[in-house]
Amino acid sequence: MFGAGPEDTSLVLVGEAPGEQEDLQGEPFVGPSGYLLTRLLERAGWERDAIYITNIVKCRPPNNRDPDPHEVHKCIPHLRAQLALIKPRVIVTAGKHATWYMTNHYGPLGALMRMEGLQYGHLKPPVPVVPVYHPSYLLRLGEAAKAPMKDTVTRFKQARELAETAK
Repeated sequence: MFGAGPEDTSLVLVGEAPGEQEDLQGEPFVGPSGYLLTRLLERAGWERDAIYITNIVKCRPPNNRDPDPHEVHKCIPHLRAQLALIKPRVIVTAGKHATWYMTNHYGPLGALMRMEGLQYGHLKPPVPVVPVYHPSYLLRLGEAAKAPMKDTVTRFKQARELAETAK
């Protein structure tokens, strides 16, 4: 699964790897996490159809586990080629693994979200990266997800502002 959305977009959302529903439907971020992603984007003023959505790893890891470094190493050239063609103004990373591999910064996602100036350096000029919580993580939080969801919407708004000012 390579991705979905317009190739002339200013925003690309990069997730970690396809899950079960994505694997079945052949599209990234579908099922419950995709529904939540769509709602969060709308609350931030984005139409899902206006952004390109992809994953670092293009195939579902066994047992829906986190992607391992070998899988990322095999798939990252495909992602780099996608991004070189699309030339986004902003990249939003969903989850810690996507953030780690897109920025080469490692640590807890909350700490990375507080960092300023994160960039994807494989494009010239480098592209700002805005990390957000992965929708599946927010779903697992249940009732405790209210504040992280609000933070995710705020960060999507920040990404929209960055994309508009980078025109």
